[in-house]
Amino acid sequence: MTVDEIIQNALRECEKVIVHLKDEFARLQVGRASSALVEHIHVEVYSVSQPLKAISTISIPDPRTIQIQPWDKNLLKEIEKAIVGIGTGLNPVNDGVCVRINIPPLTEERRKELTKHVKKLEEEARIGVRNARHEALNSLKQIKDEITEDDSYGADKNLQAKVDDFNKRIDELSELKEKDVMTV
Repeated sequence: MTVDEIIQNALRECEKVIVHLKDEFARLQVGRASSALVEHIHVEVYSVSQPLKAISTISIPDPRTIQIQPWDKNLLKEIEKAIVGIGTGLNPVNDGVCVRINIPPLTEERRKELTKHVKKLEEEARIGVRNARHEALNSLKQIKDEITEDDSYGADKNLQAKVDDFNKRIDELSELKEKDVMTV
């Protein structure tokens, strides 16, 4: 492996961390309806676990309501059971045609809990970036005999600059999400 390949692999891993962080932030309930809150929920369908988005249409008729309309009406009870089973505090209402979920406004206490969760997700992302950097540094040590000392130093410096950029992006995403959570 070359120095550039090692750094590119580390950057790909860091990018995956950023994408995962964005997905996790999208799933956080911030008082507005979003299909991301429920689309990943798995429902037991004909003895197979399927994500909700694969068996139904998820729509947002108004800012506080999620509407789930399964393609097979016999799945309404299973969908309702799956939503209650994930423990998010969402209360589904089955009207015989679709399942509706009303998103309650957030209390100050819940906003603070969500802010703590945002911090936790931010730290997990930082750990992911740190692990990618660590793996890259180990790979660079393995090929240290094959490259010059200047190339090794330059690679370390380049890698650290990229890691700093990713950490800055994580900070920015986290600050935006905290502001979003705390906005009434």
